[in-house]
Amino acid sequence: MKRCGWVSTDELYIKYHDEEWGKPVFDDAVLYEFLLLESFQAGLSWITILKKRENFRLAFDGFDYKKIANYNQEKIDELLLNEGIIRHRGKIEAAINNAKLFQNIQTEFGSFSDYLWAFVNHQPLLNAFQTLKDVPAKTEISDAIAKDLKKRGFKFMGSTTVYAFMQAVGLVNDHVSDCFFFKKE
Repeated sequence: MKRCGWVSTDELYIKYHDEEWGKPVFDDAVLYEFLLLESFQAGLSWITILKKRENFRLAFDGFDYKKIANYNQEKIDELLLNEGIIRHRGKIEAAINNAKLFQNIQTEFGSFSDYLWAFVNHQPLLNAFQTLKDVPAKTEISDAIAKDLKKRGFKFMGSTTVYAFMQAVGLVNDHVSDCFFFKKE
């Protein structure tokens, strides 16, 4: 079976591509998980994050944004010593900051999902790229989401990171046309 060109022979990558990537996510808890993981991925390869995903899950209380929003300096210091995750103070502090702001969006819009999916009229955007080279790193929509998140105070969520997040949670379907997951409609 032919997959998107970014998928290596690594079983973890194959499983992620086949079971998660590009599938629409509406659950706020899962959306926060990907928001956190994508913010840590900035400047690194996604496989690095995937290999550390379970360590992140343990270190960040199962990606429970309500708990993360209340992390204190002691918890930050603990995370900075955790060799199983990316030990970057700015990204750790951003995860806490973003968890607080995530909840503000939930209060304002009813859910983070409603806020996010409104940017694509609550329907996944189905692209038809021929090759991996055709897939953009960012779009006008990712620019708009990143700009709005920045205005709200989110950190480590620039347009390129937001577009990767959009791909991961299915706001856009960027499976290339010769991938067996490609959908025309």
